[in-house]
Formats: sequence, C-alpha cells, structure tokens
Amino acid sequence: MRCLIPTLIIIAIVILMSCGFSGKIALDPTSKDFYETARLIMTKQEKNIFNYLPDKESREEFIRDFWAKRDPSPDTEENEFKEEYFRRIEYASLRFREGIPGWKTDRGRIYIYLGPPDKVEQRPFVNYPDIKGLIFWGYYKYRLGIEFVDRVGDGSYSLNQHMSAYGNVVQVIERAKFGQIFAEGQSKFVNFDLRFSREKKEIVVSIPVDSLEFMEEHGSLKAEFEFEFFIYKKKGLRIDMFTKIESFERPEDEILELEDIIFTFPYDLKPGKYYFDVVIRVKPDIARARKIFEIKI
Repeated sequence: MRCLIPTLIIIAIVILMSCGFSGKIALDPTSKDFYETARLIMTKQEKNIFNYLPDKESREEFIRDFWAKRDPSPDTEENEFKEEYFRRIEYASLRFREGIPGWKTDRGRIYIYLGPPDKVEQRPFVNYPDIKGLIFWGYYKYRLGIEFVDRVGDGSYSLNQHMSAYGNVVQVIERAKFGQIFAEGQSKFVNFDLRFSREKKEIVVSIPVDSLEFMEEHGSLKAEFEFEFFIYKKKGLRIDMFTKIESFERPEDEILELEDIIFTFPYDLKPGKYYFDVVIRVKPDIARARKIFEIKI
C-alpha cells in the first residue's frame, strides 16, 4: 500500500489535467484555445484565477503573464519555455495517438512534463493475463521511473496503477508546471518563502543562503536580485504587478553565519484573500525561482 499511494496520486494528477474548463464564464476562441493546451501546466491557483476573469481583456493579460513568468531568458526575444512546450505537444500528438490526440494520453502528458526519457524498455507480458504489454521510462536526471501498461492488447498504454514508486514523480511534475525542468543548461532554481506583515505593512521574502551562489568581488560576496510580484484577488482580477531590484553584498564570513537572506518591500493591502505569484531572478543568470502563495489578510 505504501508504494501504491504515490502512484494513485500521479494518476489523479494526470486525470485532473485532462479536465476541461470548469468556469461559468463563456470563453472567447483565443482564451478557449489557450486553456485547452495550457491547462496541463497551469497550477491550481492559476486555474482558479483564470476561471473568474470576467472579460477578454483580463484573460489576454493573464495569458501574457502566464508565458512571461515561465520564460527562462526574458531579455531575449524568444520564450524558450513556450517554444519547447509546444514542440513537445506536437511530438506527443504524432507519437502517442491512441484513438485520442497523443498529447492527451498518459504517455503524451508525461512526455510533455518530463521530455524524452533517458531509457525506454518495452516488455511483452505473457504470464499475466491482465497485462498485454509494458513500457518503462527511466529519467536519470530526475532519478525516477514510470511504467505504462497495455491491458487490452490494442496498443493503448496507461499509467500502471500497481507500480512501485520510482522517485518523486509528483514533485517533478509540479516543478515542470513552473518551467523549472524544461530547458537544459538554464539557471539553477532556488527555494524561498514569503509572508505578509499586517503590522508593518510589508512583504517579507526569505531565501535560504545555502541555495544561492554568489559572485566574489574585493573580498565580498554579492548578488543582484530581481523580484517580480503579481498580486491577484483570490477570485478576481490581477490588482497589481511590480518589479523590484535589490543588491546584496556581505563579507564571506558574515554570509556563512546566515541561514536566510531577508528582503522586505513596503506594501499595503485591504483585508481579504490574495494570491502572491512571485518570480525571483538572481543575476547575471545565476538562479531563478517562482512560487505562488495564498495570503489571507
């Protein structure tokens, strides 16, 4: 049972990703096309926001933000994440067709999330009457493996509900939604936390020191941080978006004594429930991170 539970979670995630638009607002054709293809990598919070946007203009703004937040190199004209995402959809659509579009099959979705596997094994099963074939995908860089089984013999493969857990597939899929594993050679991803201080009326961001790399200059370690804040009402429009640049410099011995680097940003909000969608880039292209926080004030 311990090994089965993670697999059931994976299957539940894949099924949920296939669900269509659940909002009550009729979508214009552009918004409908976007949701149809992008919902695979939309977070729960992003779906909640999108489902409540009242008009075409607000959805167009959301779509621009959606791709920009995932762009690993915003200073270039290309959005490498977006290009790779649609390349994977095109490949999956051709390669994994099983009576439905290939990118909607289990193999297609996993391919879109994780890319081509490092190892593929196809095993015919003659000793198991309920399994006609099995395909194993191994991903060395993520330290995980995934099994797909054909239970009918028609070449349709679904995630094996009874496989043992090979690595943390759920965590890797969640990282893929934020664009953290799509491109090779991109900057390192770091963790961080955020809270809102009602008393001081400020946003507080903490970044673990051990997750960062610094530039050395004149005996000190330094880094420059770019913060992008997207603030949404929990059931409504984006109410604000702003960027802040912060420099950090300390002697090495002082940094070694720190657990976290703390940044504060004066900000005032009325009582309510909000989403804080935050993108952090450590320049020059050293690291990046993105997380969404649910804040109640």
